Amino acid sequence: MSLWELFILALGLSMDAFAVSICKGLSLGRRIGARHMALAGAWFGGFQALMPLLGYFLGRFFAEMITAYDHWIAFILLAFIGGKMVWEALDPKEEKVDDAMDGRTMFILAVATSIDALAVGVTFAFLAVDILPAVLFIGATTFLCSAAGVKIGSVFGARYKQKAELAGGIVLVLIGLKILLEGLGIL
Repeated sequence: MSLWELFILALGLSMDAFAVSICKGLSLGRRIGARHMALAGAWFGGFQALMPLLGYFLGRFFAEMITAYDHWIAFILLAFIGGKMVWEALDPKEEKVDDAMDGRTMFILAVATSIDALAVGVTFAFLAVDILPAVLFIGATTFLCSAAGVKIGSVFGARYKQKAELAGGIVLVLIGLKILLEGLGIL
């Protein structure tokens, strides 16, 4: 996986956390500070780095059993995650927004927004990926996107939340399709 592909993947994965950060910024209003931005970035970035690492080790454990189907597994996982993000972005129901940033709330949100990264980590086990730099890159990208999301939410409101989630979902589906086509020898 090239650095460019990893960057696009990291951006795609960070879009859920970015969208939630926008909501946090929206709920906090103009009273946000660097502390709020750093807190959101640390929680979301930390879990976006941890989950693919866990997924990678899970995938390595099962890699020998499913090597012939690895490109299909990667495609299905990424297409499902990306499709779910697109579905949620297009779902018209309004989400509840609250300004809580305590440990329990942020832990739940960080886990919820990084489940897709766990699945991506499983796909990393089947690709030529140097895992430590990859997860650090994903974590740093998510940190920056989440910190920016809190600020954007406080300034612009929910205008970009849906677009960010939609773009992230499409990116993940396209990456999954690319992996499948490479695995089938088409690309």
